[in-house]
Amino acid sequence: MHFVIDTTKVVEVFCFIDDFCQEVEQYFTHHPLPKGLSEKHPAGRRPSLSESEVLTILTLYHLSGFKCFEYYYERLVLGELRSFFPRAVSYTQFLSLSRQACFHAFLLAQCRASLSERTHHYYIDSKKLPVCHNLRIHSHRVFEGIAARGKGSTGWFYGLKLHLVVNQHGQLARLLLTPANVADNNRQVLGYLLEGLRGKCYGDRGYLSSLLEELLEKGLHLVARIRRNMKNMLLTLQDKLNLIKRGGIEAVNDILMTVCDIDHTRHRNPVNALVHILSGLTAYTFLDTKNKKFKPTRTLA
Repeated sequence: MHFVIDTTKVVEVFCFIDDFCQEVEQYFTHHPLPKGLSEKHPAGRRPSLSESEVLTILTLYHLSGFKCFEYYYERLVLGELRSFFPRAVSYTQFLSLSRQACFHAFLLAQCRASLSERTHHYYIDSKKLPVCHNLRIHSHRVFEGIAARGKGSTGWFYGLKLHLVVNQHGQLARLLLTPANVADNNRQVLGYLLEGLRGKCYGDRGYLSSLLEELLEKGLHLVARIRRNMKNMLLTLQDKLNLIKRGGIEAVNDILMTVCDIDHTRHRNPVNALVHILSGLTAYTFLDTKNKKFKPTRTLA
């Protein structure tokens, strides 16, 4: 069977990630990590694949359309892309290398999000990430002590929660992973997600918080729908229209779940799961077309 891959996209992804890894390495040369964190290869041997190659392979998986990483690696990386990765190792060895690249995968996802356009117009939402089926919650051990029970719009689940802030063009501006039992309006969560942003951010009722006035003093107006038992809040027509468009962030979540395939409930290692999610978020930032449901709203006179 023959597979077709866009070589231009391979080069684009690798060039950015390789430049990024070089900058990270240069930074930690002058700011070394504590002893123990920096010694990833105690035997003194360097792996066949560099960290930039490992991160590129992980990112391309989420852009390839494959739904099985093992099948993708053996058929595509060791096949059609062999000329790009001549020193590619076996599938089992690659899983070990991907776990070692977890720290760089986290920095890369945050870096790509920080490069998004600051438009002063944002949407905030969270997405559930179950780690197992509800029938297997009591027997699940992989994420023990990490995941938690939480409740979303579709009911209870056991896993993690992905918090996202996107601009009106569908570009990721901020991202955060927490256990599922962390509330959307948690002070630490909102403080991290909205730190440094200016303008207006639109969310659902779950983002009503005591931080509203504090955020407003910092230059960000968090606009959220009111609950039924609350007094009516005066909103401009512009804000009402933008609140209606807030549902468009669900299209971003849909792309992350279907195209980038970050939703997976059979991970065997929590570090592999984290790398899988982070590389999927990174892959989203490399998509040529973002969410088309977000369109700039004209300012009403």
